[in-house]
Amino acid sequence: MPEAEDHADIQVFDEIRYIEHMVRSAITGRLPVGLTYPQFEVLNLLARRGDGTTPAEIARALQLTRNGLTNTLQRLAARNLVVAEDCPEDGRKKRIALTADGRRAYAQALAAIRPKTERLREGFTPREFRDALPFLRALRTWLSETA
Repeated sequence: MPEAEDHADIQVFDEIRYIEHMVRSAITGRLPVGLTYPQFEVLNLLARRGDGTTPAEIARALQLTRNGLTNTLQRLAARNLVVAEDCPEDGRKKRIALTADGRRAYAQALAAIRPKTERLREGFTPREFRDALPFLRALRTWLSETA
């Protein structure tokens, strides 16, 4: 019977799990006081996609349950880092936007993790990152289609 180490598919998922854990730990340890990793993920998504993303879009993008996201958004809103506005096209929906405080908190978080990301870029070439993307994207697509 083959050992788990003989199965490349199992090794790939082990590596992904290890990488995710190390990334999460590295970021969490450098976040401004009071900001959690899930909150950082929401700020990061809003900063990259722009204001006006719906909670459903955020939950889908971050693979969160709507209840879990609601709690995170409430905590961010209580700290004045995001604001929920009514959607002009559909009054039942909300659109989430970063506040000025949210943009500052996000900028602080990026500044805190910058030394780690710079070391990462020194350790690998842009081509190495680009070469890894097709497989990782195909794997993600396959998993989402077969879930």
